[in-house]
Amino acid sequence: METLNQNWQTVCEIELIYKTQVKNSERPQIKSSKDAYKLALSAWDHNKIEFFEQFKVLLMNQAHKVLGIYEISSGGIAGTVVDLRLIFSAALKANATSLMIIHNHPSGNLVASEADKQITRKVKEAGRLLDITLLDSLIITSESYYSFADEGAL
Repeated sequence: METLNQNWQTVCEIELIYKTQVKNSERPQIKSSKDAYKLALSAWDHNKIEFFEQFKVLLMNQAHKVLGIYEISSGGIAGTVVDLRLIFSAALKANATSLMIIHNHPSGNLVASEADKQITRKVKEAGRLLDITLLDSLIITSESYYSFADEGAL
């Protein structure tokens, strides 16, 4: 007969920490979509940007200083799966007050798809509930970018 684990009622302790090795004064500040694009491009693997789609989140503090860039998912040639829980678990753990979502289009096409528009809406709505502001949603290629905020589509 199998022995029942007597500790089943014990609740595990969860500790949330955010470790940084960068002083606040050394963090890049995002003042425009172009700043975000340049930073994203520098953090992207140039061997993959035209190969398959990746989705990342740029986490920022109240002064729009970058806390970090977190890769949410990597997918195929025409898309990737985005889980809102992963975006906001990273944002909450980093104590972010704002964020930008960024993904690449390997095709080089900068037109937002319906899926792009839908995930942008969902992130904006979820962020509103958590007081984490979605500042922009960028679609990037190695040569250019599309900004939902700049185009009035946010």
